[in-house]
Amino acid sequence: MFTLDGKNVAGFGPQQSPDMPPYWTVYITVENSDAAVASAVANGGTVVVDSMDVLDAGRMAVLQDAVGSFISVWQPYQHIGSQLVNEPGTFAWNELAANDLAKATAFYRSVFGWGLEANASSEQSSIFTVGGAVTCGAHVAGEGDHPAWSVWFAVADCDASAAKVKELGGSVFVEPDDMGFGRGAIVADPSGAVFGIGVMNENPDT
Repeated sequence: MFTLDGKNVAGFGPQQSPDMPPYWTVYITVENSDAAVASAVANGGTVVVDSMDVLDAGRMAVLQDAVGSFISVWQPYQHIGSQLVNEPGTFAWNELAANDLAKATAFYRSVFGWGLEANASSEQSSIFTVGGAVTCGAHVAGEGDHPAWSVWFAVADCDASAAKVKELGGSVFVEPDDMGFGRGAIVADPSGAVFGIGVMNENPDT
C-alpha cells in the first residue's frame, strides 16, 4: 500500500495473469458489491471475478462494462480506499475511452446512479457527477483503440515529473502539454503500466 503523509493513496500488487500487461485498476466504491454486480449484468456488463471478501478490508468484484472496459467495484469494510486525493502525489482523475460513448454513459448512469454535468458533456465526452460533484469522465476512443479507463495522478510540476519518469526508467508517451484540465502528460512506469500526470485546474472539466 502506497502512502503519503501517513495516508493511503494507492495500492500495488503482483501481476495476476501473464497474458495481461501491467496496468492500473479503477475501483468504484459501492454500498453492496453483489447488488452492483447484478445491476452491471442486467445492463450489459460481464462478470470477470465475482464478488469476494478480501479479508476484513472489503468486498470486491471485477467486471467488464457494456462496452468492454474493465472496472472493479469495492464495498468497504475496514479499508475505504484512498484517504488523500487531488493533491500532488495522489489520485486526481479517471477517464474512460469508449468506442460507444452513449452506451457507456447509459451503463454507468444506470449501474452506479451517476449524474451528468450538462454544461461539460457532449456527443464526444461525458462528465459524470455524484451528488452534484464532478467525479470522472469519458470520451470517444480513437479509431481502433480498445475501450479502457485511465488513471491520472496530480503533480506539482508536470514537466519536472515527466523528466523524473524518464530518469527512473519509465516512458513518456505524450509529452507535457496544456490540456483542457490543466497541464498534463501520459507516461508509463518501467514495467509498462500507463498513467497520466497533471497539474489540474480547480475544476477538472474546465
